[in-house]
Amino acid sequence: MTGALLPEGFHDRLPPGAEAAAHVLRAILDSCAAHGYDRVQPPLVEYEAGLALWLGKSPGAGLLRSSDPASGAGLAFRPDITGQIARIAATRLASVPRPLRLAYAGQVLRARGSQIDPARERTQAGAELIGADSVVAVAEVLKMAVEALTAAGVTGISVDLTLPELVPALAAGPWPVADASAVATALDAKDAGRLAELGALQYRPLLDAAGPAGTALPALKALRIETSLFDQLAELVNCLDGVRVTVDPTERHGFEYQSWIGFSLFGEVNGQPVRGEIGRGGSYRVRHPDGQDEPACGFSVYLDGLVDAGLGVHDVRRVFLPFGTPGETGIRLRAEGWATVAGLSPEDSGNGISNIWDGASIISRN
Repeated sequence: MTGALLPEGFHDRLPPGAEAAAHVLRAILDSCAAHGYDRVQPPLVEYEAGLALWLGKSPGAGLLRSSDPASGAGLAFRPDITGQIARIAATRLASVPRPLRLAYAGQVLRARGSQIDPARERTQAGAELIGADSVVAVAEVLKMAVEALTAAGVTGISVDLTLPELVPALAAGPWPVADASAVATALDAKDAGRLAELGALQYRPLLDAAGPAGTALPALKALRIETSLFDQLAELVNCLDGVRVTVDPTERHGFEYQSWIGFSLFGEVNGQPVRGEIGRGGSYRVRHPDGQDEPACGFSVYLDGLVDAGLGVHDVRRVFLPFGTPGETGIRLRAEGWATVAGLSPEDSGNGISNIWDGASIISRN
């Protein structure tokens, strides 16, 4: 049936998944609100040139585009909300005292999916702390992300930390190389052989240092590199007491726009590990229209994989109210936490609903 088909990468979320997604979303936003983060709601569509600017992309690069029937101007659907938060902070809220704490949630659209993740529509939620990217600020964001995911029902949460500025800093300082970009690519691929080809075997110990923070931090310190990044990393790990932390100092994929720290979040749903990361974030810079940069940090979570893994699904207590049941009865039962389904005719028996009101009490029909 042609009218029931949806474009590739899009799907309907049916019961109970849709309610589960709303439940997870509420838990995350409520946790952010409890930490003083005010919610903002940017639009799904913006002018293509402006959106690309704030996303750090060239117009058309990976954007699902359209034209405005009213003006003919090029429009684009957002593939990510973080850039919109930067725009709001640097323009509409530029005069608001810092640090600025903002939370958000909404749909994002991609022009194309991938083989690993074919979905083109996803639900993104997160928070941004604008005006600070200190260790204390990043720790606040990270601990809030862990708290929010825990409140939503995620268990076994772990954090993987990376240092996006480390390799460029080493290449420009104590460990110069002819092709820093190629070295970074080899480190991304964990390719020690390629490091040897590039004459950059001094970077090999960075690969060996990856692992649990308890072993990674001493291994990095043993390199005796003059950099504040290792001290900041150790201080951040100390702030995350009670959270399982690993370190991959050279991981760069997806952290290209982060500044001194980046992180990925992993976890379990119903006792099973969720495939891949469930969230990520780190520190970055917000570029204001006057050319000034402002420090910031934040995190984002994509909810769809969590919901598909069964997160947020919970039993709803439903009771059928036969036709003619007084309205006051429904009001009282809903106040007690029941979902009431009213009969629409004398013949309506409430098929599929396991509880029924018999005029005096609730009776199970199972």
